This record gives sequence, structure tokens and C-alpha cells, in this order.
Amino acid sequence: MKNFFTGFKTGFSKFGHHIASIVNFILLFFVYFIGVGLTSLVAKIFRKHFLDLGKKQVNSMWIKKKITKQPYDDYLRRF
Repeated sequence: MKNFFTGFKTGFSKFGHHIASIVNFILLFFVYFIGVGLTSLVAKIFRKHFLDLGKKQVNSMWIKKKITKQPYDDYLRRF
């Protein structure tokens, strides 16, 4: 009887792992193709480039940012 329950437990454990793997694959598949795929499609339709990879020859890809001095109160409670 003990062997039966031990086998039953390991069988259900393996079954649970297989079902979890299948469900995770399906969910991640849909999330990837709906989230990433649709975002890519919309970006291509509107010709939006998220990375500026132009053919210009530059020494650095850093973008210069204008830094201005702000009042002290603006630095407090940023979040």
C-alpha cells in the first residue's frame, strides 16, 4: 500500500510539472506575440525607431542633455 501512495505522489508531481510547463509556454507565447509583436507592428506602421541607429559616424552614442539648475524645493520629494 505504501508503494502505491509513493508512486501516486510522484506521478501526480510529474503530471503537475508537465502541466505547469505547458501552461507557462502557452502564456509566455501569447504574451510575447501580443505584447512584443503588436508593439513592433505598430512601431513599423508609424515608422517609430526606439534606437537611434542611424548611419552617421559618431564617436559616442551618448545624447547630450541640457542640465539646468532647479530650485531646492524641486529636489525634495522626487518620488
